[in-house]
Amino acid sequence: MVHAITKPLPTPFDSRDLAVCQRVFDEIRSGAGIAKESEEAERMAAITIELYRQGVREPRHLRTMVESARGLFGRQGILQS
Repeated sequence: MVHAITKPLPTPFDSRDLAVCQRVFDEIRSGAGIAKESEEAERMAAITIELYRQGVREPRHLRTMVESARGLFGRQGILQS
């Protein structure tokens, strides 16, 4: 007998999920002085969404992980809360 291994489909984002990701992204981007239409901003947005999809839902943890992934953690100008 053959058993299929299935990967659960990601659940769709709702407006609350997107609002959390947007708020975290905006805080990091503006704190680091990164232009909204830049390639770096696109990478940060993709990382933010991916981490959120993987279960990092707490905004402070999400922000810390995105900052770390992009080498921004601890840099001057980054907003700390």
